[in-house]
Amino acid sequence: MVPNMNKKILMAITFSLFAVSCFAQSHKITYPKATKGNVVDEYFGVKVPEPYRWLENDTSAATAKWVKAENEVTQKYLSKIPYRNNILSRLSALSNYEKIGIPFKKFGKYYFYKNSGLQNQSVLYVQDSLGGKARVFFDVNKLSTDGTVALKGLSFSHDGKYASYIISRSGSDWQEIYVIDVATGRQLDDHIVWAKFSGASWQGDGFYYSAYDAPEKGKEFSNMNQGIKIYFHKIGTPQSEDKLYYQNLEHPKRFYTIDVNKDETMMFLVESGEGSGNNIYIKDLTKPDAEFVQATTDMNYTYSPFDNIGSKIFILTNIGAPKNRIMITDVNHPAMKDWQVLVPETENVLSSAEIIGGKLFITYSKDASDHAYVYSLDGKVEHEIKLPSLGSVGFSGVKDEKDCFYNFSSFTIPGRIYKYDIDKDNSTLYLSPKVAFNPDDYITEQVFYPSKDGTKIPMFLTYKKGMKRDGKNPVLIYGYGGFAISLNPSFSSMRLPLLENDGIYVQVNLRGGYEYGEKWHLAGTKLHKQNVFDDFIAAAEYLIANKYTNKSKIAIMGGSNGGLLVGACMTQRPDLYRVAIAQVGVMDMLRYHKFTIGWNWASDYGTSADSKEMFEYLKGYSPLHNLKKGVRYPATLVTTADHDDRVVPAHSFKFAATLQDCNDGFNPTLIRIDSKAGHGGGKPIGKALEEMADIYSFIFYNMGLQFKSANFVQ
Repeated sequence: MVPNMNKKILMAITFSLFAVSCFAQSHKITYPKATKGNVVDEYFGVKVPEPYRWLENDTSAATAKWVKAENEVTQKYLSKIPYRNNILSRLSALSNYEKIGIPFKKFGKYYFYKNSGLQNQSVLYVQDSLGGKARVFFDVNKLSTDGTVALKGLSFSHDGKYASYIISRSGSDWQEIYVIDVATGRQLDDHIVWAKFSGASWQGDGFYYSAYDAPEKGKEFSNMNQGIKIYFHKIGTPQSEDKLYYQNLEHPKRFYTIDVNKDETMMFLVESGEGSGNNIYIKDLTKPDAEFVQATTDMNYTYSPFDNIGSKIFILTNIGAPKNRIMITDVNHPAMKDWQVLVPETENVLSSAEIIGGKLFITYSKDASDHAYVYSLDGKVEHEIKLPSLGSVGFSGVKDEKDCFYNFSSFTIPGRIYKYDIDKDNSTLYLSPKVAFNPDDYITEQVFYPSKDGTKIPMFLTYKKGMKRDGKNPVLIYGYGGFAISLNPSFSSMRLPLLENDGIYVQVNLRGGYEYGEKWHLAGTKLHKQNVFDDFIAAAEYLIANKYTNKSKIAIMGGSNGGLLVGACMTQRPDLYRVAIAQVGVMDMLRYHKFTIGWNWASDYGTSADSKEMFEYLKGYSPLHNLKKGVRYPATLVTTADHDDRVVPAHSFKFAATLQDCNDGFNPTLIRIDSKAGHGGGKPIGKALEEMADIYSFIFYNMGLQFKSANFVQ
């Protein structure tokens, strides 16, 4: 028996703990009513209810009404968080610094992108010489009042007379192409619409581009994309007169692009979309009647021609080399049987290669961090370029000129640009951004922890120096784990408010990425996809076991395939996390392949139509299909946008409606649906800051934290 006084104390303590755990919600949220339909799908004899199928119709009045009501509930909740405006103010202050991109040389002039601080989109400048007066070459901000028009690509004609620029509107993957007269800066009348996943590859007085037929009105952002065509556009003519150059009626879903080398001596036709790689076809343009020669035949491997010297073609590939190698061939003998190894595979992943100043600049990734080397053109290593720390590097230069720059960044170093002397093997700091924080106050460590099956997984932890491992630190764990995409160290001012408030930013290098090559990638695909979720779950368990944090202080976040990651992990281990932020996620694994380019992800996921085994495996982890009634899920904020035609909003709509119906009502379950925005690429800084302020507010509030705004003095 417990004495009465002790009972009162115990009750007080219990009530206090309960109040702390649910402080963020003084009363149960009333969510908009989502009508349940009676749609039932059948897969291999298994019936699967789809009560919210109607939310897939993103142009219906019913969906619009639901979206409006959901946004009102979300904004009402977020607006009551007392320090939300303070977070936005701090994010804006931290982002308000001059950002200058790495210079690149074209026809004797130097170009670079610059953002003065809080411009929605960066501006392209040109200067006649390094250090010379810079003038605006192209300012995409002038194309919209709200910054929702983004520059997606730029290419110069090979005589330097014209420059094409590619834009997207409101975050969509649909592209438009325009042309500028380089000498005068005057925009020409040329205008291309309904291009997608395209560049503008110049030849003579025109360029090749990839486009689709105009989509059905009202279904521009949801219908499946198929039937891509390559056209040639001649400068000064309307798009209606563009010549159809190539299409493949036998494989209407595949992607096709054209690339012409600078000398206009050879052309590459790149085929992708089925398998995790691509095929290349090569044409010798010096021969008037030459046809394309198919150089490769297996789209499960990648083949990337990155330059040529005379008739010699340099190709980065992973065929016969899971960690990549460089091969060389001749345009006169392009078939793979005639390829020769120039730089063989090593123990580290060869992640990029280019020719600058008559040398091969090769970047290797070791444990998810870049190491750069200079090689001779005959494939012999000459020396390593000493980099400041663990981080990421990117080079800029011309193959037959000595000018060379590289950009280096890490979790605490924001995009320093170095000028590199090729002959002396010497780096000189060219430009360093001035951000309102002191990088010396923070530290990044890399740890390797065991996943469920014992595989060692690397992850980076960035935090304030002097942090105590007392199990009380707030943690934000970020991951992706798919499509052979590596997560290397990089800088973002958006993470700084978390670090300033004694938080730990954790970036996990999950299987499914490319940190250790193609084997690492395949270990997180199809019937091995659960490895990715196990890796992510094990990361949180490691952080708890090693007293970095505890369950009540862990938030998880990821976007796109990373949104799937968050959805799968929060449904498999709802007890492990306090907050889940699922951004533009793939949540319906049974129907993802039926929208826009979703079919293209089958190389990583498989589809529910492949086999009964694949269907059952997908259903076993599909976030939408694994929500259970009455379960206490983490405080969840789902984000999506009305123009996301990569991962259509229906994924997030159906997941949020189902989660609100299933959750036990204890933790908030909100969806934030942005307007005039897409999958994330090209999002104006204003929208990005607003979204991140909402995310941090939601995380801090549901962890029971107060936000402390730092005052940095430079």
